[in-house]
Amino acid sequence: MKQDDNKKTISGIKKIAIDVYNSIIKKHAPVLSMPIRSLQNVKYDEKDGYFELNGKTKERTLTASTVKTFAQTLRMMGLSKDLLENDDIATKREAYYVSKNWGDARFREQPESDTIMDDFEAMMQVNREQVGFIPEEKGGEVAGRLVVIDRDFETGKDLRIDCTKFGSGAYSIPISVEHLRFETGAKFILAIETAGMFQRLVKHNYWKTANCILVSMGGVPTRACRRFIRRLSDEIRLPVFVFTDGDFYGYMNIYRTLKVGSGNAAHINQFFCVPNAKFIGITPQDIIDYKLPTHPMKDIDIKRGKDALKNDPFVHHHKPWQNAIKQQIVMKKRAEQQALAKWGLNYVISDYLPKKLANEKTWLP
Repeated sequence: MKQDDNKKTISGIKKIAIDVYNSIIKKHAPVLSMPIRSLQNVKYDEKDGYFELNGKTKERTLTASTVKTFAQTLRMMGLSKDLLENDDIATKREAYYVSKNWGDARFREQPESDTIMDDFEAMMQVNREQVGFIPEEKGGEVAGRLVVIDRDFETGKDLRIDCTKFGSGAYSIPISVEHLRFETGAKFILAIETAGMFQRLVKHNYWKTANCILVSMGGVPTRACRRFIRRLSDEIRLPVFVFTDGDFYGYMNIYRTLKVGSGNAAHINQFFCVPNAKFIGITPQDIIDYKLPTHPMKDIDIKRGKDALKNDPFVHHHKPWQNAIKQQIVMKKRAEQQALAKWGLNYVISDYLPKKLANEKTWLP
């Protein structure tokens, strides 16, 4: 299957290159077309469950002022073709250093390389791994009622990894999860923002008493982490609950990205988002009901909330989120997961999570 996918992607790269070549032969300025990656170019339909591109594109035409970025895009495509033909991979950082051999087309800084890679990925309408590039960061950590079936790449034999057997540690999600298989008797997945809260739940075997799978997102979840949760959600039919801090970063950058994706990655959201996720983290109403210690919101925090109300199609679709964001803007306060420790270090285990899970009215969509 992977070889077939590689051949399809290589064929797509060649087609773009041939179009560029033919334009030059005809003495026309060659053009590369790609979707605009922003919230202004996405639509949200709850039936589909994720941000989708809305059809707006941008064009990169070969001119005197664009010759470098045009050349860099073609060189990145060429590197991808070589990787796929040789069944190899390159990290984003390695791709940046490879460009040092590209003469005047080399990248000065990695953000330039990353932007061109993202444009190329969007142009091909595939995810980054399908064009041979992999991220630097790991995917997240897992503990609880789950057996991950990996494989030994030397022998081809299955490797059974029991996520209940890591003691005080946890299973690390690999950067590519497509080959993994799963066995579980868990009732749900709990995705957690902070490593500290994840460690508390692992320390006290919350996964055992709640019969669940714990996933540490470590902030905004990586693609591998999102894909891992999505596959569990789809293939094992498990509900997904998300537990973050009570602030706009937790709501919009972490939860919203996991559930419906982002504008920047709208061309691949269908593979990585988790549409059935529900938010059971700290809400503005929780701050009141649980009398939680808070921090004042900065102007940049309030702006993030106002921007969500104004520009985010997901927020526009869900009245409960609009109400929660407006409530928090008026409060001008935010609260962390760990603020629950006011009532005892393990209050989150004994009271908060059981109450939240049992009362669907306290969830946000």
